Amino acid sequence: MQQYNKAAPHPNKCSQFIHPYIPSCHLSLPLPSFSLSIKTTKQNETKPSHIPFTAAHLGFSSMTIDPYIVGSVVVSLLGFLLFSTLAKSMRTRSEEQSDVVEKTKVGRRSGEEEKEEDAAEVIIVGAGVAGAALAHTLGKEGRRVHVIERDLTEPDRIVGELLQPGGYLKLIELGLEDCVENIDAQRVLGYALFKDGKNTRLSYPLEKFHSDVAGRSFHNGRFIQRMREKAASLPNVRLEQGTVTSLLEENGTIKGVQYKTKSGQELKAYAPLTIVCDGCFSNLRRSLCEPKVEVPSHFVGLVLENCQLPFSNHGHVILADPSPILFYPISSTEVRCLVDVPGQKLPSIANGEMASYLKSTVAPQVPPEVYDPFVAAVDKGNIRTMPNRSMPAAPHPTPGALLMGDAFNMRHPLTGGGMTVALSDIVVLRNLLRPLHDLSDAASLCKHLESFYTLRKPVASTINTLAGALYKVFSSSPDRARKEMRQACFDYLSLGGVFSTGPVALLSGLNPRPLSLVAHFFAVAIYGVGRLLLPYPSPDRFLIGARLISAASGIIFPIIKAEGVRQMFFPATVPAYYRAPVDQ
Repeated sequence: MQQYNKAAPHPNKCSQFIHPYIPSCHLSLPLPSFSLSIKTTKQNETKPSHIPFTAAHLGFSSMTIDPYIVGSVVVSLLGFLLFSTLAKSMRTRSEEQSDVVEKTKVGRRSGEEEKEEDAAEVIIVGAGVAGAALAHTLGKEGRRVHVIERDLTEPDRIVGELLQPGGYLKLIELGLEDCVENIDAQRVLGYALFKDGKNTRLSYPLEKFHSDVAGRSFHNGRFIQRMREKAASLPNVRLEQGTVTSLLEENGTIKGVQYKTKSGQELKAYAPLTIVCDGCFSNLRRSLCEPKVEVPSHFVGLVLENCQLPFSNHGHVILADPSPILFYPISSTEVRCLVDVPGQKLPSIANGEMASYLKSTVAPQVPPEVYDPFVAAVDKGNIRTMPNRSMPAAPHPTPGALLMGDAFNMRHPLTGGGMTVALSDIVVLRNLLRPLHDLSDAASLCKHLESFYTLRKPVASTINTLAGALYKVFSSSPDRARKEMRQACFDYLSLGGVFSTGPVALLSGLNPRPLSLVAHFFAVAIYGVGRLLLPYPSPDRFLIGARLISAASGIIFPIIKAEGVRQMFFPATVPAYYRAPVDQ
């Protein structure tokens, strides 16, 4: 290597360091000089205020640098910086995407869980007495309930206004007893029976119960609205106004319902269990049972204002001709009157035939205390009618669905037992469903619910049979044996003691035992035969007595047969009776 002359530098002389692979390319670069103040000056320039420090002090005046080396270094630095920037950007973006994916998964999972939690377990069609009470009961049990009711405004009906003491006890058991408060409901302590100017008072046997236990009479609509409000107060019960048009069936299992909302929108709702409680005019029952509906008579309803009944806090039954007349209070100032008119055809209200019939045929048979209010109510013109329907329970056990209330089973409303049967059924169903935490197994649920139809029978069939039998006994007939039966029933109940408390306990739902019903019914028939034969029996009287027994059998046995002899009297022999749910 040639040494540079420190004394006489040659800035224009090329360096002898030549790249062996590029022999023809040289670059001579002057090295800058620095002063102590770190200011750059040109070569050979001096300033008196600075001490120059140049490359000559290092022993060489200039240096030749290969441009490819410089370019490689610069490109490497830029590449490194670019790679670092890209790597950091990609790492940040990956972390952000991971966070988004995780949040999306969590959100989707939360949404699915929320959707699953919000899905109804039970759909109830109808929010009358049975539907509203059932919605509150299942809601209290923790079930998610969706109730679809055709009209959520207050109903205005002329029946469903008298709750027997047995029904009130069921109301207490369901936690709904406060629904008869603040609606001006009246306590009912028994019945007064009138026939041919005579009367007898039949009190409920309430001595063994709390002082608050009694019957209740009220406006049906007010009572229903109170139960709807109580059901809707539960967070897991949803009440919706809509008309259910059909049940959704898949492979023989009911999956839900199709309904039309108040705005006319067609929607579908799904649940493991659908309970149809849409009343006596149900359009859904045909797929779930064999409806054999009979209409033996109609009720003509009136409201008597400022009327004092002969016996306060009692229902009044007049054994009139051709059929019974009922009076009972529905508020502190109103009395409901229901006139039973047999047959399918009613006198016309529009042309005044009904008013004329009520004044000429019915009014002379009512007690004197209610005659003037009765005529005033007829003159006022607010006359309502309703068919009295009877339908024994004949279900088709269907997976995923159940019938309840008047959609399932009806009896003549003479005895006021419909609400008692419905509330009793709800207690049975609640107890059956309570151990079942998962209702999605339709086949297993159906087997368990088959026992519902058996377990309800003792109470329901007793009240149903009594209602049908009493209506036929209390109605007038040209047959002498039937007349004797009617008179015997009035006299038997007038005896008091066990002869009145026993039948009234059956009527009130306090002692719904089928065997007790049959015993008292035939005791009345035998009592009637005894009246005929004493004191002087005769062949004619023996014949009438035999016909009386035959008539009594002809009244009660067909009703028992329709209800089901085995389920009514021997429920323990039915296999479904033992299909109790097991804890899951």
